[in-house]
Amino acid sequence: MALLTLTSDIGEQDYLAGAVKAVLLRQNPSFQLVDITHQLSPFNDPQAAYIIRNATKQFPAGSFHIILVNLFQYRPDHLLLVKHNEQYYLLADNGLITMILEETPQELVALPMDKSIARNTLACADVFAKAIDELANGKTLEELGDATVSIQVRNPLRPITTSQYIEGQIISIDHFENVIVNITHEEFEAQRKGRRFKIVFKRDEMIDRISETYADVNEGEKLALFNAAGYLEIAINKGNAAGLFGLQGFSEKSTSQYTQSRLFYQTVRVYFE
Repeated sequence: MALLTLTSDIGEQDYLAGAVKAVLLRQNPSFQLVDITHQLSPFNDPQAAYIIRNATKQFPAGSFHIILVNLFQYRPDHLLLVKHNEQYYLLADNGLITMILEETPQELVALPMDKSIARNTLACADVFAKAIDELANGKTLEELGDATVSIQVRNPLRPITTSQYIEGQIISIDHFENVIVNITHEEFEAQRKGRRFKIVFKRDEMIDRISETYADVNEGEKLALFNAAGYLEIAINKGNAAGLFGLQGFSEKSTSQYTQSRLFYQTVRVYFE
């Protein structure tokens, strides 16, 4: 029984998320389907990469991860089937896979799309369903598609580092409006080198210690901790950090003067002393 996860930016307001599941189960009713989320912010690849990376690595080896995110950034004549660290990823060739993995995929093939069919989400789901079913029945990756394809590559969003500070971007805001920054515990300690530090955001807000839990501070006070995925998180005990501080998810579109002014609300800087 193949285990399939579903992640998308299509929402759940209409029929589409359910119809995708119907397409998969029509191909093989024994597929085991697990939703990760269908609520990813549209066109926010750093957020998508963070969520997909940290959710999918918890699944058993041999799981299939269907990623319906930004499917039509380019007109697709093929889709990707990737095998990496014993996990399979099925998604558009839009650069997202290298952001998720933070490295070059170990194995991949391009899954062809019939030129006579419509280019829509359900057609993509159908291609993925057939590929998974064939793999589960013994076919190899090379039998399913073109292993020589040259894929779109995008670099993951990385923090800026100097000897005096590390500056991260807000890559996700969770259900409690806790703010997740793309600085991992490992990166933090490597830059810190045992020094004291100040976490500064929105010009004048400051935190100078790392908490283990939200309860380490009084109700209504701000705190910083490293979450279960190992990323820096800014929170308020029983409060909404993003809303109260006016913090926003980082935007990759930084060409306009308006967007540049928003960077104060999208970045977090850790100074070392």
